[in-house]
Amino acid sequence: MKIKLSDHFTYARLLRFTLPSVVMMVVASIYSVVDGLFVSNLVGDLGLSAVNIIYPVTMIIGAVGFMLGTGGSAIVARTLGEGHKELAQAYFSLIIYTVLLAGVILSVVSAVLTEPIARLAGASDLLMADCVAYGRIMLAGSVAFMLQVAFQSFFVVAERPQLGLFFSVAAGVTNMGLDYVFIALLDLGVTGAALATVAGYCVGGVIPLLYFFTGERSGLRLTKTHPYFRQLLQACTNGSSELMSNISSSVVSILYNLQLMHLIGERGVAAYSVMMYVDFVFVSAFLGFSIGSAPIVSFHYGADNRGELQSVFRKSAGIIAVTSVVMVAASELLSHPLSFAFVGYDPPLLEMTVHGFRLFALNYLFCGVNIYASAFFTALCNGLISALISFTRSLLLRGGMVLLLPLLWGMDGIWWAVVVAEGLGMLVSLAFLITQRWRYHYA
Repeated sequence: MKIKLSDHFTYARLLRFTLPSVVMMVVASIYSVVDGLFVSNLVGDLGLSAVNIIYPVTMIIGAVGFMLGTGGSAIVARTLGEGHKELAQAYFSLIIYTVLLAGVILSVVSAVLTEPIARLAGASDLLMADCVAYGRIMLAGSVAFMLQVAFQSFFVVAERPQLGLFFSVAAGVTNMGLDYVFIALLDLGVTGAALATVAGYCVGGVIPLLYFFTGERSGLRLTKTHPYFRQLLQACTNGSSELMSNISSSVVSILYNLQLMHLIGERGVAAYSVMMYVDFVFVSAFLGFSIGSAPIVSFHYGADNRGELQSVFRKSAGIIAVTSVVMVAASELLSHPLSFAFVGYDPPLLEMTVHGFRLFALNYLFCGVNIYASAFFTALCNGLISALISFTRSLLLRGGMVLLLPLLWGMDGIWWAVVVAEGLGMLVSLAFLITQRWRYHYA
């Protein structure tokens, strides 16, 4: 039976509804991991370092898609909850057309400026050629990536999370298959990794664009629209937390790379690259649940259904708490085999990576609360609080700790930085959740 946003959500129904979004995000993260596995094992640790230096830049560009997708989906879901379907479709169309236009402009500009961007991101002379080769293709494909991440939110609003999962899996299979062809068979190195990734973005972003032009069967469709500047601004404001979170995370990754280059050079960046690839998978589960549950929150908030809003919030909090403990246990147990898959060919690098990851992984006790809290306030159309949570935990605390703690603890300070930052960030998230509970009636 199809689950609708207007339904009552038990634990089972909430998990069933959000599961496609969770799997979708995990699959998307896994095909990024496969890129890393191919590059590390077939190109080498220098290629892995080059990819990790330029990848945060591509995420900064793609953050515009996250902003408009998450911020806009909350407005569209709320409008549907208010009973205005045609208006919701007009808002949806405006947001997607804006993503498309912004994506084309950003793709062209960033591709032209790849070399100076790579230098600013910390590329050494040894890594520059690979950074430019990988980055120019990835940045040129930003428009497809922005569409893909925007549609991830809107498939849930359209009550088609399974279809969103299908496109995500198809994009992942495309990426992984072409990784093998381009890197293993054709020996294209990091250029092949970039081409495979962008091909996956096209499957996940361009094909859904065509799908939403096909009519009412999707629940939402792309139609003629008007320049609803107030709603577009609200979507940007509401999704500013996701913009801030992605930009901040990318800036912090660049800071990590700069610190590691300063302390131990390219090998340190390679070790951090392994942690980031594994981190993509673990964090994607929290992101997927947050994306999947946010339209439910927006719909019942728009419908002023306080009882169901309270029920969804309580159940979500319990799911996040249990998942956090499970993730820490799993990451500690799997730290060696996962690290070995990437850098098993280099025992000293493997030892460094395992040690760092066992410290780094403790942040999963806290980051789930922060990710959910930010998405929850976005769903309630309070972009300011959501942005404050994202800014505090990501740029202010993570950035501050990665600059401060290495001065106190050396290399271990880099790995502890994210744990301390997420722990302090959770206190901020809980403070907002407690103080705002009567305003929005979710507790």
